[in-house]
Amino acid sequence: MMTTDGQTPAKVAERLSDDEIHVWRLAYDHRQGRAPLLAMLGAYLGLPAGQVRLVESAHGRPELAGGQHGRLAFNWSHSHDQALIALARGVLPGIDLERLRPHPKALTIAQRYFSPDEATRLEALPGPQRDRAFLELWTAKEAVLKALGRGLAFGLHRLSIAGSPDLPVLGRLEGHVAEQWQLHRLPLDDAHVGTLAWHGEPRRVRLWTLAGAG
Repeated sequence: MMTTDGQTPAKVAERLSDDEIHVWRLAYDHRQGRAPLLAMLGAYLGLPAGQVRLVESAHGRPELAGGQHGRLAFNWSHSHDQALIALARGVLPGIDLERLRPHPKALTIAQRYFSPDEATRLEALPGPQRDRAFLELWTAKEAVLKALGRGLAFGLHRLSIAGSPDLPVLGRLEGHVAEQWQLHRLPLDDAHVGTLAWHGEPRRVRLWTLAGAG
């Protein structure tokens, strides 16, 4: 594995500080399963991918097992031929990636599962803009739920996203103080929408791309 500027993930991993979150963008084929994730985790842990062991939490979030538990927090998401992997220490990152595509049922979904203000904002937009705005809201919500360790079963209606498309903020999260959460829209391309979330203080987000992605 090599970055687009000629670095290896293992070399980049050496520079992961406690006030950063590293995000990796890579090409992905669903037939690979978790192999790319295990390879990236191995690079950060200094282990062969075959020695990285994962278990699932009570709500299905993958985490490191055994003696590796707690050394590194991570999350990943994939859509079509792309994937994102987030890695950090001291916080649980949540990340979500979606490929931009038409969503004829976006407004119906929003009216049923989003907050009233989110649905109203989407309703005011023309079709193509609505598709992207819907995915911006969706990825932000899912990133928060993944950082929470709960996933969609927690309920999309139990949180709302405010702010602007480029600078989203968590407006409400049932049972939690929304102001203690961070949202970061990832600068990808015109065909993808990605959002990173975590609970805690602001951190520097560094985005790396493996050769062959994008």
